[in-house]
Amino acid sequence: MNVPLQNRQRLLAIIAGAAVALLLLDTILFTPLTKLWQTHSAEIVTLQKKVREGRGLIANEAALNRRWSEMQTNALPKDPSQAEQDVISAFERWRGQNNIELGSIRPQWKRGGSDRYSLLECRVDATGSLASLSRFLWELEHSPLALRVDSIELSSRDDYGSKMSLGLVVSGLRFSPLERKL
Repeated sequence: MNVPLQNRQRLLAIIAGAAVALLLLDTILFTPLTKLWQTHSAEIVTLQKKVREGRGLIANEAALNRRWSEMQTNALPKDPSQAEQDVISAFERWRGQNNIELGSIRPQWKRGGSDRYSLLECRVDATGSLASLSRFLWELEHSPLALRVDSIELSSRDDYGSKMSLGLVVSGLRFSPLERKL
C-alpha cells in the first residue's frame, strides 16, 4: 500500500483530529453524563428504599398509632409532684414485692430535647440478692409507666455474692415542658 505523502499527512491529520474530538467529547459529554447517571441511579435506589419504608409505616399505621397512644397514656402526669410521687410509689411497691432494701431515690427534673417534654431522672440505690434485684429490674422494665433504665451498676457487698448492691439511673417521660420554678 503505497500512499502519496500528501494523502498520508491528510489521513494522519484526520485521525489526530478524530482522536482529539473523541477526547473532547469524552471529557465534555460522556464522563459528566456517566457520573450524572450513576448519581441518579444511587438516588433512585435511596428513594425506592424510602418509599418501601414509607409504605411499611402506612401499612403499620394502626399498630403505630395504638403504640403511640399507649405511650402517651403511660407517660408521667403533667403535675411534677404527682409524677415524682407515682415513680417513688412504684419503686416502693417493687421493693416490697421483691424483698430488697432501697437505700435512696433521688429524683431530679431535666429538660427534654424540645419544649414538648421533660424527663424525671431518678438515681436509685438498692441492695438485695441477685435474684431479687433481677426481679426488681424485670418489673421496672415491664412497668406500664414510661420509664427507661439509662445506666446500671451491680456490685457484690460480701465475699460470697449473696448480698448485691444495685445503682441505677432511671428516666421517666412527661409530655409537658419543665417549669421555670423547678
